[in-house]
Amino acid sequence: MKQISTRFSMAVHILSLITLSPNEVTGDYIAGSVNTNPVVIRRIMGMLKKAGLVDVRPGVGGAFLLKEPEAITLLDIYHAVNVTEDNRLFGVHEDSNVRCQVGRNIESVLQSELSEAQSAMEQRLAQTTLSQLIARFN
Repeated sequence: MKQISTRFSMAVHILSLITLSPNEVTGDYIAGSVNTNPVVIRRIMGMLKKAGLVDVRPGVGGAFLLKEPEAITLLDIYHAVNVTEDNRLFGVHEDSNVRCQVGRNIESVLQSELSEAQSAMEQRLAQTTLSQLIARFN
C-alpha cells in the first residue's frame, strides 16, 4: 500500500519546531529532531519558503515563520509540500479494458467517490491551525 508522502508530517514537525524554538532552528537541529538527513529538511524548507510560510536566513540565522501560527492551517502545510500528484490524493489505475463493463466505468465511477473523500479530508485539515496542534504537545 502506498502511503501519503511523509513530507507533510515532516513539514508540520519543522514548523512546530520553528514556532516553539525560534532561536535554535538550524538545519542540523531540525534534522536531529525529525531524525532524517539535512538534505531532506532543506528540500522541505524550500517548499515551505516557496509557499510563503517561512523564511530562511543563510548561515546560523535559522528560519522563522512569515505568518502567525494561528493563521497557518494544516491544509496550508499540506498544499505547501505538494503531497498530491495533479492535486489528486488518490490515483486510479489506467488502461482498463473498455470491452469490460467494470473496466470501462471504474475510473469515472470511483473518481467521484475519491474526490469527495479528498474534499472531506481537506476540509478537516483546514479546521486545525498550527497553534492548535502545538497546544496539544504538552
